[in-house]
Amino acid sequence: MGHRRRRTDAAPLFAAAAVAYTANVALGSAVAARLIDTSSFRWLHHAIYIATCATSAAAFSAILWGRPRRASRRAALALAPAAAPLAAIPYLGTHSRRHPLVALAAAPFIVAGFVCSRLATDRK
Repeated sequence: MGHRRRRTDAAPLFAAAAVAYTANVALGSAVAARLIDTSSFRWLHHAIYIATCATSAAAFSAILWGRPRRASRRAALALAPAAAPLAAIPYLGTHSRRHPLVALAAAPFIVAGFVCSRLATDRK
């Protein structure tokens, strides 16, 4: 018959990963544009980066337990490639052109995981 759309039960984790990532990009961009001086609280960017990695890993874990199963796996697999740039960032240095480029390389996968987690289709 028809298809019913609903979000996966892991959708809040994908949303949390997207929010953490967006906050980190916003803060990093503001610092790069010299709109904000974080010299007295540099730890904030690092803390948000850790939150981004942790929430992304938690969202990816939906591949094992998320429902509906097929949609949760699709969302987790869409997010998975973000792990490579997120893992590379600490090793590339922060004061080069590579840092923002590598950080932004994760964006399409963060967005894809979020969107897929919201668009689960159940077949009856």
